Amino acid sequence: MDTLIERCAGLDVHKETVVACVRVPTRGGGREQCVQTFGTTTAQLLALRDWLVAHGVTRVGMESTGVYWKPVYYVLEDAVECWLLNARHLRNVPGRKTDVADAAWICQLVEHGLVRPSFVPPKPIRELRNLTRYRKAQIEERTREAQRLDKVLQDAGIKLSSVASEELGVPGPELLAELARGTLRKKIPALREALHGRFGPHHALLVGTILAKLEFLDEALAQLSAEIAQVIAPFTAEAVLLRTIPGVDRRTAEALIAEIGVDMTRFGAAGRLASWAGWCPGNHESAGRQGSGKTRKGSKWLRTYLTEAAKAAAGAKGTYLAAQYARLRGRRGSARATVAVGHSILVAAYYILDRHQPYSDLGPDYFRRRHSREHQMRRLVRQIEALGFRVTLEEAA
Repeated sequence: MDTLIERCAGLDVHKETVVACVRVPTRGGGREQCVQTFGTTTAQLLALRDWLVAHGVTRVGMESTGVYWKPVYYVLEDAVECWLLNARHLRNVPGRKTDVADAAWICQLVEHGLVRPSFVPPKPIRELRNLTRYRKAQIEERTREAQRLDKVLQDAGIKLSSVASEELGVPGPELLAELARGTLRKKIPALREALHGRFGPHHALLVGTILAKLEFLDEALAQLSAEIAQVIAPFTAEAVLLRTIPGVDRRTAEALIAEIGVDMTRFGAAGRLASWAGWCPGNHESAGRQGSGKTRKGSKWLRTYLTEAAKAAAGAKGTYLAAQYARLRGRRGSARATVAVGHSILVAAYYILDRHQPYSDLGPDYFRRRHSREHQMRRLVRQIEALGFRVTLEEAA
């Protein structure tokens, strides 16, 4: 095979060690291989960087092993070109697996150009990604804690959630009933009745602990949102453009930028972005038979954000995305319709970030307008005749 990278290295990364293999040309025209093991402390990683620079390495490949690759990548990225490689693309011969063999195999794959790098966003986007992911985790934790509160109240015979959806942070049952506003004021008698139960001392302890944790989570979420607002300030224009997509609110726009960045040249095409995200049909064909087309595995965080945005867009009225969801839900089901709408949102986000233009809605009647009047007429006639009727068409006056 042709040697595409003359001076390259492969790293087999673990929690406490990094096995490095370097392949460089020799004077006789051959290839020399050097292997050395380093620790994962910062001092050891700096020594690894100096060792790679001393050998004149221009490209380093490493397997994406959990989170252990991150400190290695961050130390080396300023000195050499680093490629993060998908573990599925690095399969070696079974029965010959050692740390040295893995490092040498990765080095040879990089040397001959047999692998492609994974997407690693620049440092500002990485910081934003850490913040948005942690905020999402805390939002989910707050939801679980609110559900625990409702379970404790149900155990005490208090049916507050059956009357008022917002039952958190209430000082007392009588005061809650008197503070009811708007449409909730009509439920004051039901509130008083729902708040009478068998509330014991252990219920008080559990509710007090849960409310304290909810208060802590609210403060943490406020601090995280404030920090995210500062970090995303350089990308405010992109966030505003993304919010023109139906179903994409402020938090979703921040999360999309954190997951895919703002530089779409890293992907090159909307289809490649959707493939990287695992948000497009898979391709499984063998012996002329088409297998399952289920989506591939991608970022679970991006999948969560796109699912939420698709659900919100499906509920919007008078939009192309809502019409697409309604059109597919009857034939393919709600889950597949959600994936299709999420794919449309991701493709729209690509072109918005690439062209720096706001979202342009195709309209709820797009699927009707793309066919001629005669085509729609023939389709409707066929559907009526399939029901056992004879159709005669006559122009209206």
